[in-house]
Amino acid sequence: MIQKATDIQKTGAKAKIGCCGFAVSQAEYFRLFQLIEIQQTFYQLPQLKTAERWQQSAPQGFEFTMKAWQLITHEPISPTYRRLREKIEPSRVACYGSFRSTDEVIEAWRRTAQFARSLGARIILFQCPASFEPNRENIANMQKFFTTIDRQGFCLAWEPRGAAWSSELIFELCRNLDLIHCVDPFKDKPQYGNFHYFRLHGISGYTYRYTDQDLQTLMAWVREKPTYVLFNNQWMKENALRFMELIEQQGASC
Repeated sequence: MIQKATDIQKTGAKAKIGCCGFAVSQAEYFRLFQLIEIQQTFYQLPQLKTAERWQQSAPQGFEFTMKAWQLITHEPISPTYRRLREKIEPSRVACYGSFRSTDEVIEAWRRTAQFARSLGARIILFQCPASFEPNRENIANMQKFFTTIDRQGFCLAWEPRGAAWSSELIFELCRNLDLIHCVDPFKDKPQYGNFHYFRLHGISGYTYRYTDQDLQTLMAWVREKPTYVLFNNQWMKENALRFMELIEQQGASC
């Protein structure tokens, strides 16, 4: 029988495994897993009563993490804004995204944090688009944003996208700004954090189905330190359950 919380007994590290979004009905998901990363909050923050309902429906010990609202990280030219229900005035388009020090971005953070509190989420992920490059302006925006916002006890993770960000710069920013470096471990190595936060997007793309050999490789990385493992591919439910099963078998043999 698959356990909801899994210990890697050889090292004492713990892995929490789940999916990016409800891969099945909420009732079934809560039965199968003890972790989820909420995706909906990236596109449009739901009403607070939705967060409260999810939190109250979850079993004891269940953990929510969530993506920060795209108004903080992405500019309105991003196609993801098509799913934004709130209207952006044309004259204010330049005030959104890229961690800008604007009233709009700060308000988006305030509402993100408010939703996270209602949900009981401790970890908030800031996922950046590949167009967010390591230029002087973007780095300065990040530094000001993360050193001036009220973190309210949250643990903040950052997932840079694109090859332009060097490992050295990622390490420096995460260390100085107290961020967990979020990665897909099959594509990059985590540079900073007292735990891993892995998002698995599929080795060759969203339709990729991880093999047992892939999952054994993943298990070796998980042994390094406590790890959040979140599958974000077409086979996320099956892959997450299989990985839990493999870890359970590994623990039973130790």
